[in-house]
Amino acid sequence: MGNDDPASKIIAAALEEFSEKGFRAATIRDICAKAGVNLAAVNYYFGDKKKLYSAVFKQAHISAHDAYPMPQWEADESPESRLRDFIRVSLLRMRSKTDTSACHRLMMREFAQPTGVVEELVEEFFRPHHKLLVSILQEIVGPHVQEFRLHQLAFSLIGQCLFYRFNQPVLHMLVPQEMLDEHFGTEDLAEYIYRFVLAALQHGGWDLPLESQALAPDSAEKSVKGNH
Repeated sequence: MGNDDPASKIIAAALEEFSEKGFRAATIRDICAKAGVNLAAVNYYFGDKKKLYSAVFKQAHISAHDAYPMPQWEADESPESRLRDFIRVSLLRMRSKTDTSACHRLMMREFAQPTGVVEELVEEFFRPHHKLLVSILQEIVGPHVQEFRLHQLAFSLIGQCLFYRFNQPVLHMLVPQEMLDEHFGTEDLAEYIYRFVLAALQHGGWDLPLESQALAPDSAEKSVKGNH
């Protein structure tokens, strides 16, 4: 869709209305007025209000995915290389201009007052993305790591990426602007997260129960005394 066609205008107007008012309070009349189209246009292009709402969510993800697609890896590409690419592309998508504050507000509203559209997003976008990440992680940590641990590792990685997407105001309060400009760009952060995660994957002993890796109380006490 081009930016000037009626469907695109409706999507843009609906994003603003839904993010400001929520699905239930936003009206087709206000959306059409903001888009500069007649009332029948929503039914013509989208069917109804619920389908328009779903289309708004999907369009934001489609735009980011189209702008930053995953590479087409060669068959012999190492899992470490694919992990680096995965993190970089994920960060680029999260910090892209298509992922605006309005998109953020809309997602937060959906979590607070669910309509069911998140389930569609999970199946169409999130699940394939997560499945790809889990498969890469499993190649790195080996076949003996349990499935639940792979999910935890994947969520930890994505959590780091999301931090830099949603906590920009806090970062600007804590870190000098000059340092942010020099060291907190998307490429720098992607490389940092990759190295951090790879080190954890390679040295975490993820095929063992976490309890077996914890120091026993007497061992911990000896360790502390040995440092004095």
